[in-house]
Amino acid sequence: MTQARIQNPALTVPGALDAAQQLGLSAKHAGIPEATLAMVTLRASQINGCSVCVDIHTRELEHMGESSERIHLVAAWREAPYFSDAERAALTLSEAATRLADRPDPVPDEVWDEAARHYTEPQLAALVVAIAAINAYNRVNAATRQITGDYVARIVEAAAGVAVTTAG
Repeated sequence: MTQARIQNPALTVPGALDAAQQLGLSAKHAGIPEATLAMVTLRASQINGCSVCVDIHTRELEHMGESSERIHLVAAWREAPYFSDAERAALTLSEAATRLADRPDPVPDEVWDEAARHYTEPQLAALVVAIAAINAYNRVNAATRQITGDYVARIVEAAAGVAVTTAG
């Protein structure tokens, strides 16, 4: 098992965690379904190999009552029948905006235009902010080899307003 290289910079750099959380939370006020935002952040985290964020957003989707089929198949959403056209457009945008170096035009017009068919301009802006925020978290965690663990359940429960329980 790997070890974290250093304590998470979001916790050690004054103001970093609050700033990152505020950026991510700002996207939640645009009228995009919470499950869509969670799937977008889960997909970016899968691409970036961030175990902490994959764990958080998987648990977040469980707390929202999403089916195990939808949660498990976010990684293979193109081949799964469980996603709406709007969710597919958001997932495509998330993948393109996460993989910026993979092609000369990182977010092609057809990707943007399809997202724009399903979301208003403020919602598109919120999706872009959510994708940017999760990519920042992913990069901090991946660069410093942050490890997921039982503490993630407490983060998700606290965010969901659920009573925090500790394992005995």
